[in-house]
Formats: sequence, C-alpha cells, structure tokens
Amino acid sequence: MEFGFSHAKIDEIGLITHAENLGYTHCWVTDTQFIRSECFAVLALAAQQTRRIKLGTGVAVAGLRLAPVTANGIATINRIAPGRTFLGIGTGNTAMRMMGQRPMRVKAFGEYLRVVRGLLAGEEMEYTLAGTTHRIKFLMRDARFIALEPPIPMLVGGFGPKAQALAGEYGDGVVTSWPRGGDLAQVHANVRLGAARAGRTHERIHTTMLFNLVLLEPGEALTSDRVLQEAGHTIMSNVQYLADHLRETGKEPPDYLKPIWKEYLRFHLARPAATRHYELHESHSAYLRPDEARFCTPELIRALGLVGQPEELIEKLREFERQGVSQVLFTPPLERGYKVIEDFARKVIAKM
Repeated sequence: MEFGFSHAKIDEIGLITHAENLGYTHCWVTDTQFIRSECFAVLALAAQQTRRIKLGTGVAVAGLRLAPVTANGIATINRIAPGRTFLGIGTGNTAMRMMGQRPMRVKAFGEYLRVVRGLLAGEEMEYTLAGTTHRIKFLMRDARFIALEPPIPMLVGGFGPKAQALAGEYGDGVVTSWPRGGDLAQVHANVRLGAARAGRTHERIHTTMLFNLVLLEPGEALTSDRVLQEAGHTIMSNVQYLADHLRETGKEPPDYLKPIWKEYLRFHLARPAATRHYELHESHSAYLRPDEARFCTPELIRALGLVGQPEELIEKLREFERQGVSQVLFTPPLERGYKVIEDFARKVIAKM
C-alpha cells in the first residue's frame, strides 16, 4: 500500500522532505487559493528538495485554471521531477465555495478532463474557449520547457457516481474519501462504467482513499484535547461541506449528523450573509475552530474518522487494501503536522 499526506505551505517544504525520509510515498499539494500557498509553486520547491517521494496536486481545481494551463503546470513539474509527478484533479468544492461559486458541473468537468488528458499525451486537441473552438497542442517540445515523458498519471477526484465514472472514462485512477465517497465496490463499479463508455478497461483501478485520521493513545477518550486538535480539523471539514450540500439539495442529513445539525445550521446562518460563503470554510482541513469544537462530538468522530489505536488502524487499512485501495491519504493539522506524520509513520507505516 502507498501512503500519502497533503500539504500546501510554501515555507515548510521541510515537512515534505521529512515525510520522504519517514517512508511516505506521495505528497498531495492542495489547491485552495484563499487559504493555501499556490500549489505549483510549492510543487516546484518540493521537487528541487526531494528525491523519491511522488509529488502532485491534491487536487487541482478545474474551475480555477483553463485546461491548457493546468496541463502546462503539471508538465512543468514533471520536467524537474520526472517520473515522480501526478495530477490529482477535481471540481473543487472549497476553492469554489469561497468565491460564492458552485463546483464545476459534471459535463464541463468531463470536457476539461478530455482536453487535459489529450494534451498530456502530446496530442492535438479541439478546445473551446469563450464559445470559439480551435485546435491546440504543446509546441517547442524539443526545447524541454515541459516534460510529457515519463507519462503523468491523472487521478480524478470522485465523491459521487458521475465523477467516479469520469475517472474511469479519462483518468488513470480515482481519488475518493471514506466514508463520504461511498462503498468501495460501488466506487469501482462506477469507474468501470465510465471506462466501458470510453472503450477502456481497468483491470486494477488505482484508488486513493482520503480519510480522517484518528490515531488513539492507549486508554485515550475521543474527547481528549489531543484528539480534537489533531483530528477535529478534518472531521469538521466534512460538516462544512454538508452545510452547503444539504441546503442546496434539500436532502435530509445522514443519521450521524442529525444530533448537531439544527444547532450547527443556526450557528452557520448567524454569520453575516455577505461573508457566510467563505467564513464557513475558513478553517478548512487546517485547524479546529474554537467556536466549532462543541460540534465535534465523539459520535461524529466515530462516524467520520478512521479511529483506533495503531493495531486497529493497521487491520482496518489491510482490509481497505484487500478491497482494492491502492493508497491512503490524510491531511495533518497545520500546527501539529510534524508530530502527526511522525506518529503515523512510526506506529502504522513501519508495521505494514
């Protein structure tokens, strides 16, 4: 199994080099323009200061860049880290929501993936911009401004059936989450459905699973301050996502959310209407807001986290591996990143 983590702070490339030495195989550099460093700048620095760890976007947001610009960005990184580069790409919930926009629609996302995939394969592509269609391709390739070889894997973010099908149609793998992304057997069925639509086959589907890590100490309760500070940031990011999703779709909250849902919604809607869209995501996967800590209950942590002491997590990860997960990925908190990646490497990775 491969082990990845996400990171996006340009003056802490040392966390990536340290993770490489600890045995992590992948670093996913997140792409959220208002709360993170620019992902391709971070990747360029990391490429210069590492030797083995694979580096990529985690995930690049399609709505933030034109498809040719995204293709150029990752191909540029492949020039300085050949064979260690990958493109994780998605529709972008947080990055788009913080501008008051919805993530890219599935149809537009499919077209975006088609163009990026073709360009990274060195093909001439039909590309439509502002209602006008022209043929485009990378030029001056012998000058080596970019590198398309070795090939750059494109791993498609898929948290719903339609996006998972696009991963099969255009991608080299799928990036989903547990438990939000759904049952693994259904994820793989959706990927194969998309692959069949394009006349492709995936004998083995490369599956990256993002999870909320809750590594417990012996006898430790889920209410401990350490658990809240090291896991609460990603637990609450799921709640923040659902705050948008459920209000827009009118769906009922899942059972695990119902005990806090009405109060959380009142808390959220008390924010000023003009800034509510970005205040909701201000702490996204970085830290637990003090005013949201009361919502991060043991029941919620159990429902949304991969919870357990090291031996329990090892068994759970081995079961994921048996079900076809290729890589597990988590996001350490902003202020405790070194400690969290060290603990997981020493107590779990080293024993697998």
